[in-house]
Amino acid sequence: MNDLIINFTPTGMIPTKEVTPFVPILESEIVEDVFKAWELGITMVHIHARNPKTGESSNDIEIYGNIIEGIRSFAPDLVICVSLSGRIFKEFKDRAAPLELEGRLKPDMGSLTLSSLNFNKQASINEPKTIIGLAKRMKELGIMPELEAFDVGMLNFAKYLIKKEIISAPYYFNLIFGNIACAQADLLHAGIMVNDLPGNSIWSFGGIGDFQLMMNNIAIVFNGGVRVGLEDNIYFDAKRTKLAKNIDLIKRIHNIAGVHDRKIMSSKKLRKLLNLKDGNGSYGLL
Repeated sequence: MNDLIINFTPTGMIPTKEVTPFVPILESEIVEDVFKAWELGITMVHIHARNPKTGESSNDIEIYGNIIEGIRSFAPDLVICVSLSGRIFKEFKDRAAPLELEGRLKPDMGSLTLSSLNFNKQASINEPKTIIGLAKRMKELGIMPELEAFDVGMLNFAKYLIKKEIISAPYYFNLIFGNIACAQADLLHAGIMVNDLPGNSIWSFGGIGDFQLMMNNIAIVFNGGVRVGLEDNIYFDAKRTKLAKNIDLIKRIHNIAGVHDRKIMSSKKLRKLLNLKDGNGSYGLL
């Protein structure tokens, strides 16, 4: 897999306009940032919905639908993943809501965090029954899980899901480093995580905060993909003197990829690798 997967994460659940004016909150802002990134070159996008009045995270299926509709108006084959995070929403029906979108609005993928974990100020609760329930619902609907692992234990749980035939190959993993209670951003942890992936896995590295650029660099050098955007990191520089715009972060990845002679993977190629439908009106798993 020499072509570079860019998994663009424009919004997330945490950054607010008070913290950075550049985080896209409104549906139109998210769509505009995705458009700019798509024009430059990305492979997939991982979206979060926000309440337009409060800026808080939302599981509103209409907001998700409007964002997806806006993106597909210009990028009908871009691979789209919706967030099913447990950081804010605890009930299964709330977590699973975005999966119920249909037709042209159907997401290709849904995020699946493989265990509970603590962030520095908050917990993300992912009970086994919830993880299994979300995975089964995605299987029923023909939506692929975007497997999120913050440590080796989460990879073990992925292998449990494989053994129980709840998820099936190929697998796409976001390996996320630098969280205070999980795998740290260094070569040892990165190597262990990649080594412990199940066979037939495609992976991207993400890094939290200051570690985003480091882990993106390591992934580019070692033939992986990258997860990049304001969801994980709002600063452009390690000294935190300059707030980043999403497009700045994407441009930097393009520059680094160019140095290492890696071209950006198209959505069309990723769809083939992951056994996804072709897009252009037909979405989710084959």
